[in-house]
Amino acid sequence: MIRISRIALTYAASLAATIGIFFLIRSLGHSLVSTGAPGPAAPVRPPASEVPGILLHVLLALVVIIVVARILGALFRRLNLPQVMGEVVAGILLGPSFLGWLAPEVASRILPVNTAPYLALLSQVGVVLYMFLVGLDLDTELLQERTQAAVAISHASIVLPFLSGAAIALWLYPRYSASAVSFTTFALFIGVAMSITAFPVLARILTDRGIQKTRLGVLALACAAINDVVAWCLLAFVISVAHAQTGSLFFTLITTIGFILIVLLIAKRGALWLVRWQTAKGRTTQDMFAVVCAALLLSALLTERIGIHALFGAFLLGTVIPHDSVLAHDIRRKCEDLVVVLLLPVFFVFTGMRTQIGLVHGTRDWLACILIIGVASLGKFGGSFLAAQWTGSDWREAASLGVLMNTRGLMELIVLNVGLDLGVLSPVLFTMFVIMAVVTTLVTTPILHQLRDSPHPSPAPAVS
Repeated sequence: MIRISRIALTYAASLAATIGIFFLIRSLGHSLVSTGAPGPAAPVRPPASEVPGILLHVLLALVVIIVVARILGALFRRLNLPQVMGEVVAGILLGPSFLGWLAPEVASRILPVNTAPYLALLSQVGVVLYMFLVGLDLDTELLQERTQAAVAISHASIVLPFLSGAAIALWLYPRYSASAVSFTTFALFIGVAMSITAFPVLARILTDRGIQKTRLGVLALACAAINDVVAWCLLAFVISVAHAQTGSLFFTLITTIGFILIVLLIAKRGALWLVRWQTAKGRTTQDMFAVVCAALLLSALLTERIGIHALFGAFLLGTVIPHDSVLAHDIRRKCEDLVVVLLLPVFFVFTGMRTQIGLVHGTRDWLACILIIGVASLGKFGGSFLAAQWTGSDWREAASLGVLMNTRGLMELIVLNVGLDLGVLSPVLFTMFVIMAVVTTLVTTPILHQLRDSPHPSPAPAVS
């Protein structure tokens, strides 16, 4: 009882300190004035007469996207790097940073500007489905049974990069922020963007190396899962701050809490009933799948309507379906290939079309980019390493956890696109953060390989 009280007091003190430090940063940035340009304008819908021609362009673009993404993904897999990062790089190469610069005429034929709204729509649907699958893969029992170590490490891997990101916002805001964005919203978003860990990519790295069932693997998965839940809740809060006026912010927060309670108390019971129905039938029927799809879209619709983005609703609904049930397995089997092979590469290309590395030019811009990479890496590594050592890990395990928690990948790109859509990130700052996401994720596997004595260490008992 004394130990639980001490842990509770420690977390309460750390939370209070985090809030206090952020408000100090906010007070320092209150008088800053942004001179940056506003975010990108919304695309204009083409006339109906142009739709047949656009359909041809979209179909051609989809063929090219799938082929290039699979080729780069396979190449990265052979290099012992995450396949998804090869697909991310493919998206950047097909954008203005490479193909548009090297062969602008070819780029205009493959990915003309008027296809962007349609690719954006497909990519948003893909990301909503993907976030649902991420929630579906989340082992909630792992969160309920975690030790002090997992909770402490996951929270430290959020608090330190969040405060570091908010601190460098003092320098970034007057130079790179969109002019209509308040410093509070900007600093909150930069802090969240620094705090993301890509749970699916991290899990894939552990599985590829055969260490997912070791003490390190179990601890890393638990930390990343907790990190994902907390980070997405923080993102929902930031979006509500960005969307809501001062008078409606309280209403947005109340409706968000109400939605979460409805999902956890009512939708979860419905999910368990659906699992029992599936067990009685012995297979997942089309009617069951239709119920899941309708619930998923309704959940995404409600959170979009509330003002905290459709992604949060999709992710939260996925968490209430037992991850090890036959129903969850069948849903993955039905959805995963379509999402991974077609829709996510479209998202990567859409992100690549918005990433213009040419915007990052001159000494100041590249120093800012290096600063972002450095702060993101050191914040994640430092918070995880110190907390791991404090909870009893040796230096090698603590360093490995710090490296693994720096895995950002796709989850970071999703957050960055939300920031660009909201106008919180300017195009140049968006590009810098995309570079950061790619660099920090790509170096994870090589550094982890150097830290581990053997690529396949013998399994150890799970952390209790």
